[in-house]
Amino acid sequence: MCGIVGAIAQRDVSGILLDGLKRLEYRGYDSAGIAILNGDRRLERVRVCGKVRELTDLPAVRSLHGGIGIAHTRWATHGEPSVNNAHPHVCSDIALVHNGIIENHEQLRRSQRTAGYQFQSETDTEVIVNQIHRHAREGGDLLTAVQRTLAELNGAYAIGVMSASEPKRLVAARSGSPLVIGIGRGEHFIASDILALLPVTRRFIILEDGDVADVSSSGVVIYDRNGRKTTRPIVTSELSAEATDKGGYRHYMLKEIYAQPVAVAETLRDRTGDGRVLDESFGAGICALLDRTRAVQIVACGTSYHAGLVARCWLETMARVPCSVEYASEYRHRRPLVPPGTLLVVISQSGETLDTLAALRGAQGRDYVGSLAICNVDGSSLTREADHVLLTRAGPEIGVASTKAFTTQLVVLLLLAIMLGRRQGLAAADERALVEHLSGLPDAIRRALELNDSLAELARRFVGKQHALYLGRGPMLPVAMEGALKLKEISYIHAEAYPAGELKHGPLALVDDTMPVVAVAPNDDLLEKLKSNLHEVRARGGELYVFKDAACNVEPAQGMHAVDIAPIEGCLAPIVYTVPLQLLAYHVAILKGADVDQPRNLAKSVTVE
Repeated sequence: MCGIVGAIAQRDVSGILLDGLKRLEYRGYDSAGIAILNGDRRLERVRVCGKVRELTDLPAVRSLHGGIGIAHTRWATHGEPSVNNAHPHVCSDIALVHNGIIENHEQLRRSQRTAGYQFQSETDTEVIVNQIHRHAREGGDLLTAVQRTLAELNGAYAIGVMSASEPKRLVAARSGSPLVIGIGRGEHFIASDILALLPVTRRFIILEDGDVADVSSSGVVIYDRNGRKTTRPIVTSELSAEATDKGGYRHYMLKEIYAQPVAVAETLRDRTGDGRVLDESFGAGICALLDRTRAVQIVACGTSYHAGLVARCWLETMARVPCSVEYASEYRHRRPLVPPGTLLVVISQSGETLDTLAALRGAQGRDYVGSLAICNVDGSSLTREADHVLLTRAGPEIGVASTKAFTTQLVVLLLLAIMLGRRQGLAAADERALVEHLSGLPDAIRRALELNDSLAELARRFVGKQHALYLGRGPMLPVAMEGALKLKEISYIHAEAYPAGELKHGPLALVDDTMPVVAVAPNDDLLEKLKSNLHEVRARGGELYVFKDAACNVEPAQGMHAVDIAPIEGCLAPIVYTVPLQLLAYHVAILKGADVDQPRNLAKSVTVE
């Protein structure tokens, strides 16, 4: 969600901070700001309600120069988007940026008002900087003041703090929100995402929950939650700065849609061989874990939740193990019964989704045989806290609306279903056939991408609509749900998905000639049932858009628009059919003039409740 960048160096850091903010724009935000200590130790701050480019264009920003600074992009939680609510927040000579939510901010605010502090914002963040100032005024250095303050906070935070009184020190800390330290030569950096710092370093320390880092240009000292000095490993990122550019595409989302054949091939790389899925390619201990698994509990949010719903169909039909799928935001607040032999699977693109992380942490001590994270970001909180990890290898995904992360999650989940299926009696010949089909998946996605031009034309029929209905059956229902999510989140058209068989139980009342109805219709056992549901829609004057197997007998007609998709093996259909639905949503959003990569009110990585 919000973005943090900080730097301390022997050179001017203003350009580094602003470039870092631009690289964090994908996370979603409504305001931006920067604070720098100039050469005469004067704290200078500039903030805007709007985009980073508006901040960069301000004359006051262009005149900022100094060797230490912090910057931030804010996604509003406490207080509306405004300049006063934008970060950095300042109290006297101390400046602070913060991601997360402080749950006891009202109690701290009351105490600070009594002590004479006046508030300039509606944010929970302002109480942190005030409390640090309060402790600094009582005596002690900036590090001590920060440590004392953190002990008084309830909630989640990642912070960067600097003081004009100590111009050679930057203090950073995290608990519940991600923060990394970038390691340079005679200079160091902080950020909420390594992507912000790739132009200046490839070496990072990933802070653990409760860590406080004392950062100077010459080194980094880390203290754990108990105040003891500790060390954290330095990891080298394999990503390049170029991995985060648009690569000639108009939008990140379009680039990422077209990256799916390569991303899926990377997901499959070295994980199959000799007609089987190579369990050992997923790391030590995975075989023993799967040997003990008799049921699966999947927990996720948003798009990842839809991936879990598809996986439930695979796991129950292919592996013959019971599977339940829950929203992490619901699961974490109850105490579910855990059948013996249940494996907990948590899915998150970023690995920092707060609800999913909380669900994983809350599951500790329950009777699961173990936890397995499916994630795109190695070194994220989820991958470090789960017992085992299956990486999707999708590469950086910048667009807020997930595309390649979803399809690669599906591929990993299908591999998991095959591995479990083998243990429950899946025949070697059937596994060999599945692996062969998987090898052709990148090409099948490429063929689906060839529909782009026709989908751009079809999108014109959606532009003036206010609502849309998506239909699917079996494993295609979550695909319909994902298609509806894509349309609503980037074009702002209200779209909902239903099981096609549920039409007559209520949703059919919505159907008229102004309501586009999108159906996904692969050539599977449920096709004839789905055709009956489509007739129900046509009988009420509904306008149908059917994404169908090219071999299916569903012909275009008045009020019936068919999108032919090349035949694909049944279990792979959810992956392939997702792609044209992504393209449809993209082109509708373009025609409506929406901000495709940064849709309103949304953020890429949801790190608050």
